[in-house]
Amino acid sequence: MSEHLPEDGAAAVQAAEGLAQPLVLLVDDEPIGRMLTAFSMTQRGFRVHQVQSGAEALSWLRTNLPDVVVLDALMPVMDGFDVCAQIRSFKSLSHVPVLMLTGLNDEHSVTRAYEAGATDFFVKSSSWTLLAERLRYLLRAARTRAELERSRAKLARAQSIARMGSFELNPESMMLTGSEESFRIVGFGAGLSCLSIGEFESRIDPRDLTHYRDTMSRAARENISVSMELRMFVQSGQLRIIKIEAEPELDAGGRLVNYAGVLQDITERKLAEEKIRQLANYDALTGLPNRRQFLSRIELALERARVRNSQFAVLFLDLDRFKQINDTLGHAAGDELLIEVASRLKRSVRASDSVAMADDDSGNPSGVARLGGDEFTVLLTEVKSQDDAIQVVERLGRAIREPLRLVGQECFVSCSIGMAMYPHHGEDAPTLLRHADTAMYAVKASGRNGIQVWSEALERSSPAIIQIETGLHKAIARNELILHYQPQVDMASGRIVGVEALMRWQREGRLVPPGEFIPVAEESGLIVPMGEWAIEEACRAGRRWLDAGMEPVPIAVNIASQHMQHANLSSVVQGALTRERLRPELLELELTETGFMKEIAASLTQLNALRSQGIEVAIDDFGTGYSSLAYLTRLPLSKLKIDRSFVDSLDKKNEDRAVVTAIIALARSLKLRVVAEGVETRAQMEALMAHGCTIMQGYLLSKPLPEAQVLELLERQKNFGAEPRWQAMRACEEFHLTASADGAMKQQAVPATAGTAH
Repeated sequence: MSEHLPEDGAAAVQAAEGLAQPLVLLVDDEPIGRMLTAFSMTQRGFRVHQVQSGAEALSWLRTNLPDVVVLDALMPVMDGFDVCAQIRSFKSLSHVPVLMLTGLNDEHSVTRAYEAGATDFFVKSSSWTLLAERLRYLLRAARTRAELERSRAKLARAQSIARMGSFELNPESMMLTGSEESFRIVGFGAGLSCLSIGEFESRIDPRDLTHYRDTMSRAARENISVSMELRMFVQSGQLRIIKIEAEPELDAGGRLVNYAGVLQDITERKLAEEKIRQLANYDALTGLPNRRQFLSRIELALERARVRNSQFAVLFLDLDRFKQINDTLGHAAGDELLIEVASRLKRSVRASDSVAMADDDSGNPSGVARLGGDEFTVLLTEVKSQDDAIQVVERLGRAIREPLRLVGQECFVSCSIGMAMYPHHGEDAPTLLRHADTAMYAVKASGRNGIQVWSEALERSSPAIIQIETGLHKAIARNELILHYQPQVDMASGRIVGVEALMRWQREGRLVPPGEFIPVAEESGLIVPMGEWAIEEACRAGRRWLDAGMEPVPIAVNIASQHMQHANLSSVVQGALTRERLRPELLELELTETGFMKEIAASLTQLNALRSQGIEVAIDDFGTGYSSLAYLTRLPLSKLKIDRSFVDSLDKKNEDRAVVTAIIALARSLKLRVVAEGVETRAQMEALMAHGCTIMQGYLLSKPLPEAQVLELLERQKNFGAEPRWQAMRACEEFHLTASADGAMKQQAVPATAGTAH
């Protein structure tokens, strides 16, 4: 009754299948049959664990995992059907193949076996080879199923990671079936595999619903693929962006029977794309469009203007002295200022000045942009003329100049604005922007805080400005900078009591007027090293004069406001004095009142450091700024210089006479010396002396002179005690004023005793 195993048998089969010896749990209450079955299975390459009851089988299964279970259907106490049902209740055993052994023609047992969860059945017999093959088949099927489950699990994980799910849409039933992930993506939770189209549409943002329905209707009519992005509300009303792609499935007759596709949550990707677009086209600090985006908006404005035969304006704005605010108050304050300026510009440009471009989704219909640093641009598409544009520009300038608070301190800022009009000043975006920039630069060069419309004359002068800046970089190294000195005369005694050092640039055999290169030096930052050179050169000149036997005369050097931000200014001054063995009281630093008040915190620190070294400090152009009397009482000053604008109209305007009188009285109360600059007429001189101001400088007395001529004057003073012509002026000798070729005033003495004019 037993069947013998062929000698070539099991090992070869298992080697071919790449399988290890499978573990079989054999459950049978009949000892002889169990033993014969176990022996035959072992001979055919299986490992067999035998138990004689269902309870014993379940106990063993709690700690062991077989590859297959062979279970006798009919056993006492707990039959095979109950044991099979119990096995299927174990999660770890839910996919283990169970082969139920039944009697011959026992159809009822077969049915019960499948109902209990058996994988297959086998009629008891002595056909051991057939049993072994049946087990191998079950094992192969189990492994195939396990691999399929692993593939499904991997696919589910991949879909979950990619936020992607698959689905099918039946066009007749209008029911969606799909993966669990697909329904989770659209907010229906886990465990769902079927959904009506109405339920799906209920999650679509109403703004996209019409587009979705139109797309699906057209796809159904024309049997074409579908690809679209929808905004959908998922859990807790959260809005997500879902991409849907589907392909039609047609029957043999070309009739649509199904749509199969995928849907994916692309919200994060769209946000990343938007972030990239934002970085590529918008300024991160202010949120305004950047240069690239602004140029594209000019292109749109050009197309629009050509169709309408209209014009528009491009504005280029640059904040004045922004670097000083950054350096003095810190970069955080500078960023705060830029954000506020951006806001003011957006608020100040009205809908009647500019309209939104077609691609503008930034909430910025005014076309305001930031090009970088402290440079802003504005596109005015609705202006009818250049005059209309200038009115808008003036409004923007007023808005920028309104006071603001930065780091708890009230500040004022102005801007320089250049303007170019289409089509008069250019017919393409780069040209219009470049011309507006050129016009803005002209405002900077002429003193800032103004408006300039582009012209061809500006274009011709722009290369010259670039050449000036380039030349200034080399001027110090080439020894092209020189100092001229303008005497400061005490008219009470006729003596020179000081000189002001004024920088000149000797370039290619000619003196470049200060008005051409000083604004460029200030704007480029070169004024700082040039100022340090002036301090060094003034100290060298002072040493040369002393070595020549001249009486000590203080030399005043102008210091730009930018220099007050540099902590090394006092060390620069001290180093120059030490190298030339010059006493500190022979060097005087002049700072304009406007520059001082803009950098008050840094100025106080620097002035105290300089004064502690014995350096004299004067405020130049006094009366033109907004100095606080409280500050003046705390400042280590030695001198106030009355601005030439008050001196010029001293003999004409009562208001200016009152200002001069007040300045002189203030200086006396603060125990400061007063110098009047820009004295060009005898009437001005007499009015100043009548008010008690005797120290003056100006073309009436002497224009700025080269060092050799100053030495000549000092020599005369050393020999004669005072300059004869100034003594004569003091005595009201007759003098005639004549205009020099360059429009400056110089004097010519008539009496022989008055000496030679210089």
